[in-house]
Amino acid sequence: MSRYQPPLTLTTRILAFIAEISEQIGQLTAVGDSRQTPQLRRGNRIRTIQASLAIENNTLSIEQVTAVLAGQRVLGLPREIQEVRNAFAAYETLPDWQPRSRADLLRAHELLMHGLIDDCGRFRQSGVGIYRGEKLVHMAPPPSRVAHLMDDLLAWLAASDWHPLIISCVFHYEFEFIHPFADGNGRMGRLWQTLILSQWRPVLAYLPVEAVIREQQDEYYAALSAADQLAESTPFVEFMLQALSVALAEAVRSEPMTDQVTDQVTDHVAKLLRMLPDDTSLKVNELMAKVGLAHKATFRANYLKPALAAGLIEMTDPDSPKSPVQRYRLTKIGKASRPV
Repeated sequence: MSRYQPPLTLTTRILAFIAEISEQIGQLTAVGDSRQTPQLRRGNRIRTIQASLAIENNTLSIEQVTAVLAGQRVLGLPREIQEVRNAFAAYETLPDWQPRSRADLLRAHELLMHGLIDDCGRFRQSGVGIYRGEKLVHMAPPPSRVAHLMDDLLAWLAASDWHPLIISCVFHYEFEFIHPFADGNGRMGRLWQTLILSQWRPVLAYLPVEAVIREQQDEYYAALSAADQLAESTPFVEFMLQALSVALAEAVRSEPMTDQVTDQVTDHVAKLLRMLPDDTSLKVNELMAKVGLAHKATFRANYLKPALAAGLIEMTDPDSPKSPVQRYRLTKIGKASRPV
């Protein structure tokens, strides 16, 4: 067995984040896993997939990702649509994998990159550099070392007695440093960190931390770069723990609701569902009038997008999500979930 130990300095900031996150997980778990409805889980998964792919320059919106996964036609690049389908399949298969298994890692990559690259499910056979614009920010180890480095990292993952929060972040950084695949390393690193965390605390399987990373994308890359320069993962671990804490804080703030309506922005979504007639579609301005709002950005952020992401409403013309004549209607799930 490898005796490899990833370099890390345990800082007071790391320890403070671990204490904070542990408390947040306790608060979230106290609500009860049964209160996480299928709609909420699906909505969070959609947010996760859209954000993780957006980091890799996929341009599909939450509404478009929702439509793709609902089997609806979407006006978008075939590659981007394939990325969405692959990512959803990979995240749905998460419970079947063991984080320490090389075979599972390769199978996950094959699923995630199916139809996108020729050598999906295989370690890269050529050198690779990571660029930001025209600047080389990281030269990955040569391909001849990839398999050995990954076996060392997976052996460490299997044997480490560090706190799972730290293990997941360190693995994420070390994985990105090795860059074992020709493409898909960023989304694979985030997927595998979610897998590690979900086996420690199942409630974390549906935590959309990728959405926080997307909002802090420059800081994400800066943390990777700082860890490279320092030759240890400490800056990246601190960043990822902060991102996890932000995502958990959002989840803890969400008030559970009765029946099957999503926990996200509960009162707003519930009000929107009550305002939509069963067999009628309405434009955005008509919906805003129904709920008594005049500010379109607020309405989209707090009412429309969460309801779309949860699959409670749908667009009548998903191929043209920004059409000025776009209308919205209740889905079957929305009708069944509508509060009295």
